[in-house]
Amino acid sequence: MSTLGGTIDRMDSELQTIVERIRAARADATPLRIRGGGTKDFYGEAAQGEGLDTRVLSGIRSYEPSELVVTVRAGTLLSELEALLAEQGQCLPFEPPHFEAGGTVGGMVAAGLSGPARASVGAVRDYVLGATLVDGRGEVLSFGGQVMKNVAGYDVSRVLAGSLGVLGLIAEVSLKVLPVAPAEATLRFECGQAEALDLLNGWGGRPLPLNASCWVEDQGQGVLYLRLRGAVAAVDAACAQLGGERRPDAPADWIACRDQRLPWFAEAHGVHELWRLSVPQTAPVLTFDGAPPLVEWHGGQRWYRAAPGEGARLRAAAAAVGGHATLFRAADQTAPTLPRFERPSPPLLRIHEALQQEFDPAGVFDRGRLYRRDATAS
Repeated sequence: MSTLGGTIDRMDSELQTIVERIRAARADATPLRIRGGGTKDFYGEAAQGEGLDTRVLSGIRSYEPSELVVTVRAGTLLSELEALLAEQGQCLPFEPPHFEAGGTVGGMVAAGLSGPARASVGAVRDYVLGATLVDGRGEVLSFGGQVMKNVAGYDVSRVLAGSLGVLGLIAEVSLKVLPVAPAEATLRFECGQAEALDLLNGWGGRPLPLNASCWVEDQGQGVLYLRLRGAVAAVDAACAQLGGERRPDAPADWIACRDQRLPWFAEAHGVHELWRLSVPQTAPVLTFDGAPPLVEWHGGQRWYRAAPGEGARLRAAAAAVGGHATLFRAADQTAPTLPRFERPSPPLLRIHEALQQEFDPAGVFDRGRLYRRDATAS
C-alpha cells in the first residue's frame, strides 16, 4: 500500500475536490453517501448522508489490449468501458449487471454483483488487480497493481468488491479483461427444477464448455437454458452431445437475465420482495408457497418472489443447506421486515468493523449500507 495524501498538488483537480470534500466532512462530522449513476440504489440498506458524486472521476487511464488490463476511473460509465473493450474483441467475463443506463465502474466494484457467467468464470473481485481509494481521512491510498503477480498477501483492492462504499471512495481500478469467446451457443431443455439440477450437476463433472444456465417456469412448463462458450470445435461437440433445442436468438435473453428484465422478474416487482439465495449447486429443490424460483449459476443462485414477512423462512431454508439469503429488492411502499444482508458471525463481524475503523475511524462514510447497528439480527 502507498499513501499519496500529502501530495495533493500532484492530483488532478477532480480528485483534489473529492479529497477536500471528504476532509471537510470529517472535520464537520458530516456523514457522506457515495453515489455514482444510482442504478443500484435499491441494493443494501437505505443510504444516508450528504451525496458525494463519483461521476466527476471519469475516463480510461490506460488500456493495454495485449496485456489484458484496463485501468479506469470509478465514475466512468460501465457502458463506455464495455464498448471500448468490445472494439478490441475483449470483455468483462463476469458480466456485471447494468439494471438501467448510467451505471459506473466504481458502482460495479462497490456492489460486487456478477451476471449469468459468474459460476463458470468467477466474480468481480477475481478481476480486480488494483485500486485507488480515498479513505475517511481524505488520504489517497493505492493497492495492488496492474498484473496478477503484484497481488500478494491480504489484497485490499479485492476487499472493496461488495463493500458498498463503507471503506471509502473508490477513485480508480485496474481490471483484468479477457477475449470474447470464439463461439457461443444456447440450448433449451424442457424439464422440472429437480431434473434441471440433476442435469447441471452431471454436466459439471464433464469436460464441457459450460458458461451460464437459467431454469425458469414459463406458462407452467419448466425450461432450462444452457449457454456454452469456448472454442468452435468444443461448442459444436457439446451441442451434439447434449442435444436440446439450439436457440440462435438467445444473446438478448441473457442480457435481459443479467439486468433482471425477464418476465419472471417483472412479476416480482410491486407487492413482492425479491430474495436471492446463495446455496451449494448440489442443494436440493427448496419448496415454498408461491411461484417457483428462477435458478442461475448451475443451481448456486436461486431467486424467489415472496410476500413481506416470508424472509425468515427463506433464510432458514438457505441456512439448512449451507447457504444464505439476501433481500435483494424490497416491495414497493413497504419497509423491509428484515435486514437486507444476514449479519456475519461474531468473528467475521469483528473483522468487518476493524477494517471500517482502520479506513474510516470518524465514520464519514455510511457504514450502515451493509448492516445497521440497530437492525434486528437475522
